[in-house]
Amino acid sequence: MAVTEQTRPQIPTRTPATASTKRTRPPIGLLGIPIFVAVVIVLWLIWRLTADLDSTELVTMNWSALGSALVQHIKLTVVGTVLVMIIAVPLGVLLTRPGFRRLSGPVLAFANGGQAAPSIGLLVLAAMWLGFGFWTAILALGVYAILPVLRNTIVGLDGVDRNLVEAGRGMGMSALTALLRIEIPLAVPVILAGIRTALVLMVGTASLAVFINAGGLGIYITTGVSLFRPGVLVTGGVMISSLALLIDWVGRVLEYVVRPKGLR
Repeated sequence: MAVTEQTRPQIPTRTPATASTKRTRPPIGLLGIPIFVAVVIVLWLIWRLTADLDSTELVTMNWSALGSALVQHIKLTVVGTVLVMIIAVPLGVLLTRPGFRRLSGPVLAFANGGQAAPSIGLLVLAAMWLGFGFWTAILALGVYAILPVLRNTIVGLDGVDRNLVEAGRGMGMSALTALLRIEIPLAVPVILAGIRTALVLMVGTASLAVFINAGGLGIYITTGVSLFRPGVLVTGGVMISSLALLIDWVGRVLEYVVRPKGLR
């Protein structure tokens, strides 16, 4: 008698989800930071509207002066960061190319020297050289904040898998096309982290621009200290720290949006 084998029922297997089909959620910090800043600003507004301020504090913290100082501070931060990006990102890309890689050490040492020097010293030296004003502050702030963007651009491009670049070149891509379509997109998270760091450095250091007549929220720090007005001092601290947190949050959002989907 022939023995027939019973076929076993086939158990359906699950196809593992790939990175492209997974739905990723934004980090919790993207929601927590603006909520925290909003709470701090609301508490400050309640204090500002209910506090018994003297005539000096009323003049110093009037809404027009506060808005003007805030706009000046944002302008210093944005213009300085854009200038740093225009210089540091292309320079970092150039220093990762084979013909210029040997120059990366001296250039990074020079950029590191700019950040190692005290920020107030850079501002004063720039003012003695170029005079007081907005663009002198921009130059000093740029020298101070260029290192994170330059270093992260170099590190991000050097961290790209060379096998991917060689595969692209093998498919007929030129060196420029491989740079634009493979290397830079994969290095974007690291480059954006450096830009975010530079933004936060700009916000904090721009507070010192008041010493060379470049405006900004630093006027509330100096006025609060020189006139012994804690309310004015706290106002400056709240505004500067809130602006730094919000700019860092915007950088995080941009980093999450621009980052390639497979790297989220």
